[in-house]
Amino acid sequence: MLWALNLNDPENWLTEDTGLIQQCDSEFKLWLDRYKYADRHPDHSAEYYRQQGERFLSLLESQLLHTTGLSANHLSITDYGIAPFVRQFAHVDRDWFYNGPYPQLIRWLDNILGSSLFQTIMNKRAVWQPPPKQPQVPD
Repeated sequence: MLWALNLNDPENWLTEDTGLIQQCDSEFKLWLDRYKYADRHPDHSAEYYRQQGERFLSLLESQLLHTTGLSANHLSITDYGIAPFVRQFAHVDRDWFYNGPYPQLIRWLDNILGSSLFQTIMNKRAVWQPPPKQPQVPD
């Protein structure tokens, strides 16, 4: 994302780095994977893994009380870098997430998921298949 935005950033996505992307990649993703695949990580329950991930969700909720985006008063690289992981977390148990204590985070996620940008990139496509082999014609 950085490479592309350094070439062209028409919507001012490059904002001050708040460290949230790094925190998402290092801490939150670990708990997301364990929560999502709790059956593969029997040391703890899915609820335990969810509670660990909730520390990051709470941080995001707090940030969104003050700004529209996670690192600016508009959506930026931070938002678009983190949203797919929050979406995965939410989809493990949608009822729990959408009834949870995260109204700002829910608003933020729904805004991104409902955007034309997201709808365009998440459009389902047919799985690529190699073209059929053409018979070889002798020289």
